Amino acid sequence: MATTNHMLTPREAARLLGISYPTIKQWILSGKLKTVQTPGGHHRIAEATLRPFLAKDSAKPELQSRERYRRVSGRNQLAGKVVSIRVEGLLAEVVLAVGDAHVTAIITANAVRELQLKKGDTAAALIKSTDVMIERLIEP
Repeated sequence: MATTNHMLTPREAARLLGISYPTIKQWILSGKLKTVQTPGGHHRIAEATLRPFLAKDSAKPELQSRERYRRVSGRNQLAGKVVSIRVEGLLAEVVLAVGDAHVTAIITANAVRELQLKKGDTAAALIKSTDVMIERLIEP
């Protein structure tokens, strides 16, 4: 009995690998990832082609692996260090240092306890939003 090799769109392959769509497009265009083109010129990637990438990633230490990105739907993840936690009642303010910036999240106090978060821990802010607003700042 022949096995079928399921073909994926670049977006599906990116999700499976835990990488961004622009990254997978770069891999395709640079030849790092082999694809088949449809008659319409769209790229399709065989699932078998992704196995070496998944195997290489699974060999990495947990903190360096993309495995955790495959466990959640959001791809906008900013990893950093917890610089402060303030718990008041049912809510908690968690501030992460991500590079030179700080990201603040308001989550439940229960989530902080369940995650056993404390200052100095490595954590990631997962950003899932359909709207991003930009404000033009007027310089003095």
